[in-house]
Amino acid sequence: MEKNEKRSLTELMESSMDKIREMVDSNTIVGQPITTADGVTLIPITKLSFGFGCGGGDYGKQAGANKFGGGSTAGVKVDPVAFLVVKDGVTRMLPVGAPAMSTADRVIDMVPQVMDRVESYIDKKKEKSEF
Repeated sequence: MEKNEKRSLTELMESSMDKIREMVDSNTIVGQPITTADGVTLIPITKLSFGFGCGGGDYGKQAGANKFGGGSTAGVKVDPVAFLVVKDGVTRMLPVGAPAMSTADRVIDMVPQVMDRVESYIDKKKEKSEF
């Protein structure tokens, strides 16, 4: 590979990576907080998937020929996952995704509800023991 060809492929890869960096940052995954009039703060959470590919070829094997072909591609997929809802100092997660498909997914989805019930039960026990 000649010096010009090597530089072209390097520039191609750097340009693609720069574009990916522009699309992918922490604000893409954890969004800016949104505060409603009644004091509720919503923080969007997303799932980010991306892919990158690059390739090239040297078609100029003859002396004096400077033929290089190359290409690159990148893709980004942003899926909303949930909102963190902050109200009166309490933070809850509000899922936005599709319903759970497997048993493990269902169990994971139920954890916040179970924790709320356990907290409520413990609070009631404490109230009874204080009297």
